[in-house]
Amino acid sequence: MLVVLLTILTMVAFAANSVLCRIALGGGWIDPLSFTLVRLAGGAAILVPLSRLASGPSRRLVRGSWGSAAALFGYAAAFSLAYLTLEAGTGALVLFGAVQVTMIGAGLRSGDRPHSAQWLGLLVALAGLIYLVLPGIAAPNPLGMFLMALSGISWGVYSLRGKQAAGTLAETAGNFLRAVPLSILALVVALTAIHTSGMGLLLALVSGSVTSGLGYALWYRTLRHLSTPTAAVVQLLVPVLAALGGVVFLSEAVSFRLVAASILVLGGVGLALRGRSQG
Repeated sequence: MLVVLLTILTMVAFAANSVLCRIALGGGWIDPLSFTLVRLAGGAAILVPLSRLASGPSRRLVRGSWGSAAALFGYAAAFSLAYLTLEAGTGALVLFGAVQVTMIGAGLRSGDRPHSAQWLGLLVALAGLIYLVLPGIAAPNPLGMFLMALSGISWGVYSLRGKQAAGTLAETAGNFLRAVPLSILALVVALTAIHTSGMGLLLALVSGSVTSGLGYALWYRTLRHLSTPTAAVVQLLVPVLAALGGVVFLSEAVSFRLVAASILVLGGVGLALRGRSQG
């Protein structure tokens, strides 16, 4: 029962990142790059002490790599920029769709050939994404879609690199720390675009320290008790929860296009993962 509760809480935290970012940027409380910097710094501020508690003072505190940090920064920066124009549910749907396509593509490249159910699931998921981005009155902003897809690709790369590393809390803490100077550099380049407020900084800090930092910490604990297919499937709850959060907290409309695309993408990826677990 505890594992179920922790899993649900973690998925709510991940979905809350989309809602918090959309509130902060949609309300004009803060600019995207400042939000990214505060989010990553807040995540590092909570993950480093947690890593010390988990590993003990005698263990190496900061691990990670600059490559993973660059992927993490790319995910976070593109994520924030995309939410200038996308609604919470749409953004989360594109994000996780791109993550899955990236990881499945990497599996193909490494020789991991999908079974027929996996191919069918991938095609269904791609059909959902194509339908979501087709030109029309209800189609999302093209630039926002591109940025969120880039964010999803970056997160997919970050996840793939994490599978090759130890995957510990110390790894994540080190990656967050390394991503902070990259965010500062981006702010220096875009100096004229900076604007912040107390509310914007608060939302970014909550996103970084609570829904990102503590969310990742909970996820690491929960992963010990979940099989890989189960862990992948439960993450498909995030776009649905984000869309619900957008409706409740942002009064965003639930369009037929978003509902239909969600069913296709989530159903397709679920079918693909089921095929993988059976293969």
